[in-house]
Amino acid sequence: MDELSVRNMSLSEKYLGMPSDVGASTNGAFKYLKDRVWKRVQGWMEQSLSAGGKEVLIKAVAQAIPTYSMSCFRLPRGLCEHINGVLRRFWWGQQRWPEKDVLGCLGRHDKAQVLGWYGLPRHRTFQSGALGSSSMESTEPESLSARILKSVYYPNGEFLEATLGARPSKIWRIDGKDVLAQGIIRRIGTGESTKIWSTNWLPRDGLLRLLSPAAADPPQLVSELIDPTTASWDRQKVTRFFNSIDAEVICSIPLSTRRQDDVWA
Repeated sequence: MDELSVRNMSLSEKYLGMPSDVGASTNGAFKYLKDRVWKRVQGWMEQSLSAGGKEVLIKAVAQAIPTYSMSCFRLPRGLCEHINGVLRRFWWGQQRWPEKDVLGCLGRHDKAQVLGWYGLPRHRTFQSGALGSSSMESTEPESLSARILKSVYYPNGEFLEATLGARPSKIWRIDGKDVLAQGIIRRIGTGESTKIWSTNWLPRDGLLRLLSPAAADPPQLVSELIDPTTASWDRQKVTRFFNSIDAEVICSIPLSTRRQDDVWA
């Protein structure tokens, strides 16, 4: 405060549309999501809507309500299931048969069609992807939030190698990190900050990293495979330490003639 000449102010109940203070009771902090979804659905129930109309409202409006909060916080499982339940009841309407009985009468193929058609993805599954995509600590390491989290939770390591730790904050409970680790890839610049054997850096379908060397005493950093004078791959070294399939993929990675750092993508 003294350094930046910022006067002290009390936190408001919400900041950028989300609760500014999420304590132990996350159900209470995010109750407004449940209320907003129910308020929307309650208004729709008074209208005579076709199946297509219901589908559009569910996908375009109702499911979008918790999306922003899901990208920043891990919402309670009970809250996600409650929202799913409200949307299912709206979809099925006031029919006498409960949903589980209707689905029980269908075959496997028909059941998959019905569940897929009304498009209610599990919010917890969606949330893992949302949290993963918002984990910018790896792609924007110089941002203020990334530097703060790094100093607290992984001061001497990398984001993808960080653990949950003891008594982590709500922001740090990013259960989407495992999802992110499966698809994130290192784009090669100088290769000086990319480890060959423990990092995803091969642009191909399937396995994005190398498993084992083809010769003894292999290099550890990608920079050791690059000829700095020509800014090109050292093909002799690449073919020596890697099998023909991996070597072909490595040599197909374009290199910049300008000095650029490796980045996550």
